[in-house]
Amino acid sequence: MRRADLARYGAAVLAGAALALSFPPRTLWWLAVPAFAVLWLALRRTGARRAAGLGLVFGLTFFLPHLLWIEHFLGDDFGPWPWLALSALMALFVCGVCALVPLVSRLPAAPVWAALLFVLQETARGLIPFNGFPWGRVAFGQVDGPFGQLAVVGGAPLVTFAVVVTGFGLAHWLPRPRAAWAVPPFALALAAGPLISVEAQNGQRTIAVVQGNAPDLGLGLLGASDTLRANHLRKTAELGALIHGGSIPKPDLVVWPESATRTRDRDPVIDRAVDSLGVPVLVGALRNGQNQVVAWHPGTGPGQSYAKQELVPFSEHIPLRPLARLVTPFADQQDMRPGSEPGVLDVAGARVGVGICYEVAYDRVLRESVAAGAQVLVVPTNNAWFGRGEMTYQQLAMARLRAIEHGRAVVVAAISGVSAVVRPDGSVVRSTGMFTDDLMVDSVPLRSDITFATRFGDVVHVLLTAGAFGACLVALWTRRRARSAPESLPR
Repeated sequence: MRRADLARYGAAVLAGAALALSFPPRTLWWLAVPAFAVLWLALRRTGARRAAGLGLVFGLTFFLPHLLWIEHFLGDDFGPWPWLALSALMALFVCGVCALVPLVSRLPAAPVWAALLFVLQETARGLIPFNGFPWGRVAFGQVDGPFGQLAVVGGAPLVTFAVVVTGFGLAHWLPRPRAAWAVPPFALALAAGPLISVEAQNGQRTIAVVQGNAPDLGLGLLGASDTLRANHLRKTAELGALIHGGSIPKPDLVVWPESATRTRDRDPVIDRAVDSLGVPVLVGALRNGQNQVVAWHPGTGPGQSYAKQELVPFSEHIPLRPLARLVTPFADQQDMRPGSEPGVLDVAGARVGVGICYEVAYDRVLRESVAAGAQVLVVPTNNAWFGRGEMTYQQLAMARLRAIEHGRAVVVAAISGVSAVVRPDGSVVRSTGMFTDDLMVDSVPLRSDITFATRFGDVVHVLLTAGAFGACLVALWTRRRARSAPESLPR
């Protein structure tokens, strides 16, 4: 391999590593911009085949460390293959769009079209295969920086576009005067700040989170459902004692994490726990073949419920069962049934929007909840499977971005942490540690304003995606016209 090629591939590795470091739990959001600047320099003046190889290297260097928590989850029983296979599959999407960068680089304002291609691959990753895997979107690493503020205008797709076009633009136009064209995305991000509001519009609610904890067993949690239930019942009783003793204010609502118990339509034990509190509890439960959040009321028991719509492939639903046995312990379990209704529950005198765990990565779930009138958002989750790695922090970052996007406080309730209370501006005002039982009580504002992103986020996403397709079509037409031009000249 030539020295120039080695330099290009080294640059792709450097760019992928920088992008991985830009994500939580670190606060190095700004590294994403030089990451894409370096990637642009690596792709410059290459053909499609070499660009594809560089994209694959960049993608692998990013996804392998970003998804390392999968190795903790499955590694002891299945080896590194599930982690390696998923990382490679995600990297193939990046490989594909990088192969198209030389095509659109012939157009004016090439970094703009290339950045749109990157949004396109994130869109594709969230759809295919098996309903996609939208983890690792660039926007999810930007909650601590100004680019994250653009979520209030166009959600995650606009944030990703702004970051990538800034990095690509700086590398393309520097040191020429036209480098100023890379500044507008950053300026627009700063300008979006005043659009973010945090004040209560419909009063406040005091919400308590019960983090009952789980043993750090990885796949051993398959046989620990009784332990999870007992832990959350015990911690709920502790909460009740603190309330009745006057140590903490009586909350309006209590939230359990995802799958904290298995239950049926009636459950006398949970009835007694809720009755002792005297306030409704959102119970995360495996119930009637679904992953649900049930509004459990004192005196009357279970009421409204929300069933998870976006089920995790190879875990909650199993495609390709014979092959799945090689990569998942859930292959012989019956598929869960997905829900079909937006997650909005009328409880504690408020409309509470719900997205369960994995769903926070999908744009539509909480957008539908807020559009249906949700005044505050709740995200119950069970991250105990994935150990002490970065997964729980990555997911919390998604919840923080959703807070900005929809102008709603978000309460994250995790089995083993990190649980958190997030303000509508994405800031974390209270959080818990990992693998510890804990109680968290705080007041959150209820809001009813609809942000531009909630109302028109789908439109923004479609326009960005259409722009990528349009750029490719124009570039193909231009190239074909250029190739045929000599043949049309008179001899």
